[in-house]
Amino acid sequence: MPLHPLHHRSDLVRIAVRAMNERGLEPEFSQQVQDQLAGIEAPGRVPFGQVKDLTDLLWCSIDNDDSRDLDQLTASEVLAHGAVRIRVAIADVDSLVQLGSPIDAHARTNTTSVYTSARIFPMLPEKLSTDLTSLNEQEDRLAVVTEMVFNPDGGLAGSTVYRALVRNRARLAYDAVSAWLDGQGAMPAAIATVAGMDEQVRTQDGVAQQLRARRHGEGSLEFETFQPRAVFEGEKVVAIELQEHNRARQLIEELMIATNGCTARYLATRGGLSLRRVVRSPERWLRIVAVAKDYGESLPAEPDSRALSAFLARQRRLDPVRFPDLSLVIVKLMGAGEYVVESPHGEPIGHFGLALRDYTHSTAPNRRFPDLITLRLIKAALAGEHPPYSDAELATLALHCTRQEDASRKVERQLRKSEAALLLESRIGQVFNGIVTGSAAEGIWVRIFSPPAEGKLVLGAPDLAVGDKLRVRLASVSVERGFIDFTPID
Repeated sequence: MPLHPLHHRSDLVRIAVRAMNERGLEPEFSQQVQDQLAGIEAPGRVPFGQVKDLTDLLWCSIDNDDSRDLDQLTASEVLAHGAVRIRVAIADVDSLVQLGSPIDAHARTNTTSVYTSARIFPMLPEKLSTDLTSLNEQEDRLAVVTEMVFNPDGGLAGSTVYRALVRNRARLAYDAVSAWLDGQGAMPAAIATVAGMDEQVRTQDGVAQQLRARRHGEGSLEFETFQPRAVFEGEKVVAIELQEHNRARQLIEELMIATNGCTARYLATRGGLSLRRVVRSPERWLRIVAVAKDYGESLPAEPDSRALSAFLARQRRLDPVRFPDLSLVIVKLMGAGEYVVESPHGEPIGHFGLALRDYTHSTAPNRRFPDLITLRLIKAALAGEHPPYSDAELATLALHCTRQEDASRKVERQLRKSEAALLLESRIGQVFNGIVTGSAAEGIWVRIFSPPAEGKLVLGAPDLAVGDKLRVRLASVSVERGFIDFTPID
């Protein structure tokens, strides 16, 4: 038994608050934000007739079981000759979050919601993000709609963007929808109780799978990174689960990627600057080539997303156990995504990982500030008004959003380590099966399978290579620092 009292959920919240403060993120809302919030009592409204009324469509949301900040709805319509119209509605957060207001200033500082298992630190106050600006079930909400028509082969025939009033008819969850689509579970009640919703979701799934296949054909990369999530019962961590990238997640992912591409092109056609999400062609491509060589494969000397995609697909099929670790290596060598300002007259940097030329972030304005920026740019373009940000402001915001996103990722990663340490601190001395995930001058890293957690091998590490399986004993943990130490068993 440990010689010190066990940690609890409240300790993880304290650690998260400390980590956010250390990285320039504000965990709490100011009094000025609270004062402004007190004066907001209803969803955004516009005079009748100024936006399209699409509340009669069979809109639905698909998100995590516990998600309450609903940013997007989808609806579909089968057209003549096998074409499909897909509409994606994005919450008009700007209708209540005034540019330059205290709420906007807080969102601009953090630029993103920070998600930890113990507590969510929302970018916007929950009164807005989970209520008045959230696309909640059976509530009329303002939205910006991207309407896309896809040919029978999944090719995009055309798209338009406009403002509308929408109503969520069914709030759905990824896991239940995926099980139903795969024939492994019953139809979710929220689908069964809305006439025609089953056809809606199946149609959207069909288009999404077409889009997914087309992207992979163009060289889009598919990773499987290690992202465990703690499960709580009250103050106690009782398990750590891995998030499955299932068919329903693919459905939303593909439709949002398509929407982001259409949004980027729409702003380009209006002639102004836009905030793009880019992943540059990897500067460390030769390192990626060397990694592939270690797996017995050859990649071209110049960056080639199709070749890399094919290599990853083969390794996922041949060695699924080690694939998350290979994914992490390639992701690090590719470099992180970033926000940049692009002109319609310049050559787009593009998104190497998605194999896309035009891409922005526009589909989560309750959770990400770049999406709120893009929402404002779209609304100004639709109204024929000047952009709400100057060119210099956009450039400053692009750099700031990139930095703050990196800070938030580091906080979330730090908390995942502390969550795992909290679960394991009562299991010192127990033996686990694991796999070597990293080897460097500072040590050897191991991932155990159950519970899924990573730690360092200490006290006499044997000669091991990445991918080797082994048995380890839990030697020590530090919840405060997120450290987990193992010793090898001969």
